[in-house]
Amino acid sequence: MRIGINTFLFTSPFTNESTKLFKTFKKWGFDTVEIPIEDPSHIDPAHVKKELDKNGLACGSVCACMGPDRDLRGTAEQQKTGLEYMMKLIDQMVVLGCPSLIGPVYSAVGRADAVPADEYKQQWKAVVNNLRKLCDYAEEKGRQVCLEPLNRFETDFINTVDQALKMVKDVGSPVLKLHLDTFHMNIEEKNQAAAIKKAGKLLGHFHACGSDRGTPGSDHIDWKQIAAALKSVKYKGDVVIESFTTDVKVIARAAAIWRRIEPTRDEIAVKGIKFLKKTL
Repeated sequence: MRIGINTFLFTSPFTNESTKLFKTFKKWGFDTVEIPIEDPSHIDPAHVKKELDKNGLACGSVCACMGPDRDLRGTAEQQKTGLEYMMKLIDQMVVLGCPSLIGPVYSAVGRADAVPADEYKQQWKAVVNNLRKLCDYAEEKGRQVCLEPLNRFETDFINTVDQALKMVKDVGSPVLKLHLDTFHMNIEEKNQAAAIKKAGKLLGHFHACGSDRGTPGSDHIDWKQIAAALKSVKYKGDVVIESFTTDVKVIARAAAIWRRIEPTRDEIAVKGIKFLKKTL
């Protein structure tokens, strides 16, 4: 397992200029960088790859940033925009040497409605149809797509491992995997270790976050059980620290970070990687 860091902890949006962070990430001991690409025009992937190589890092994952206009269960226009956006990300991932497109690839984040069952079924069909197209494209390019269940306050669509597994089954693509996150699982799963084991060989990506979105290890999550579960399913993918602070205003608002969770954001990265290397 490689340990990675999501750049949202330090900047938004990620641009060519943001590559100056790589030297510090390497110094702290990270193996990979997870890059949320808010708009493909923000980066030159060849330049970013060059800077990653210079610092001995890899882009382990690209995070899909699903805003209101990017929604695979939305209007026809939102579906089209969302699908085209993620296909462009896959093109950039080829240049970056990045294997995994991750995140809530099915819907706009923050869309949480109490829709009737019939409407939910129609939305499900739309997502299945769109994800098949996305996964076909990803497979053609030699990439994988890792679908992330979010907590109930961020989506009403896929909250649990069971729901995510059903989507993977319905789409039926060999490149569609699961992306699990300890913060979301802490809210939605009865037992995080059991959820990891249920995902099994379909687990393609993993976010290690404190129960309060802070430093992994300085919280009440049972990390020993999580480590044992990851080992039991022979997980070989990346484990990425994804946290947010009030320093990055746009992301703080989007993730409902209203107070300083840790003394500094550097501490989340430094203490977090030390804990994860010791525990995992």
